Amino acid sequence: MGIGLIAGLLLGLFAATLAQHNNPALAAVLFGIQPVGIIFKNLLSMVAIPLVATALFAGLAKLGELRALGRLVVRTLAFFWGTSVLAIALGFAIGSVMLPQAAVSPEKQAVLQAAAADPAAIQSAAATIPTGLQFIVQLVPANPFKAAADGNLLPVIVFVTIFAIATATLPIERRTPLINLADAATDALIRIVQWVLVIAPIGIFALVAPTAAQYGWDVVRAMLWFIAAVVIGVLVFIAVVYLPSAALIARVSPLRFLRAAYPSMFMGFSATTSMAALPNMIDAADKDLHIPRPVSGFVLPLAASINRGGSALFQAIAVLFIARLYGIPFGFGHMLQAGIAVFLASLTVAAVPSGGVISLFPAFQATGLPIAGLSILMGLDRISDMFRTMTNVTGHLTTAVVVAPREPAK
Repeated sequence: MGIGLIAGLLLGLFAATLAQHNNPALAAVLFGIQPVGIIFKNLLSMVAIPLVATALFAGLAKLGELRALGRLVVRTLAFFWGTSVLAIALGFAIGSVMLPQAAVSPEKQAVLQAAAADPAAIQSAAATIPTGLQFIVQLVPANPFKAAADGNLLPVIVFVTIFAIATATLPIERRTPLINLADAATDALIRIVQWVLVIAPIGIFALVAPTAAQYGWDVVRAMLWFIAAVVIGVLVFIAVVYLPSAALIARVSPLRFLRAAYPSMFMGFSATTSMAALPNMIDAADKDLHIPRPVSGFVLPLAASINRGGSALFQAIAVLFIARLYGIPFGFGHMLQAGIAVFLASLTVAAVPSGGVISLFPAFQATGLPIAGLSILMGLDRISDMFRTMTNVTGHLTTAVVVAPREPAK
């Protein structure tokens, strides 16, 4: 997978350079193979929701009692939210140090504006994000199958959780066949994933190369300090939060953890969605990290829905970047307002493309930043999305490792 990723980045940037010199043939070829990458991503996404349902059901049904589930939920959510707060603080700290070094010239602003998305489309998408009571109401699906078809994972998790808890209250002879069926379905779905991963280098190359060819060096240079701040931020966050948590709490060495996690991290980086990496994460949890299936079956699907440490860090840096781009003073009070808005947004799920950018809408409103700045972030979202999704995936596996040691396998 690493070979496909590196080759795609290098060849895509080379194609963009050739296109700038009136030789677009290679870029056209790379755009032509983009459907191969989309098919690869769809194959993984096709398995993701059925795998969430079967793994989550089997995991919760095996817990056997509500008290065990309650302890697992409390520890999981505490780790999600605690690391999100740390990510926001680290994002503001790194952004405050690095972004003032970025001299945003009129020429660079023109490049960024050219890559921007339509602000009206962003406001329309932001209006679809549920808030408050609407979010709570939508957690309970009137039709769980429709929610699954629409890709709304949280309502599916709620339904499966209720079904699994009900199954856990049945006599052992009644619930065992259902658990065995769910385990067999999970194993079959993981087998499909293993087949798909055979073509992973080709699929990842076909995803990454057209993206690199589309943006090219001009956009990368225009966003250089922003991209550098995001990359350094996520790497520092993984190094000082996730790896020490796994080592100190779960007694899993950083080398062992990274060896188990890197296929999932590469998949998240390439596909820019935690859902596509979910099958890899479940496989790593079972085979490499030896996390009890009841724990991984619950924690990983939930994490793929609401655990966004990497996104929270990106959003903190993005707020500072837009303020710098427009020359708007942004002090501690503004950071506090934006940080609260970013944290609250992380509690919901934006079921829209580039949800990490769309969910910044309340933070921009709270601090008076121009909404047009979101269109710049949206137009260039793919670049930063790779890094923040990789970090999110790392956080998902870290959470499963951290909450697992004290959770007995049933």
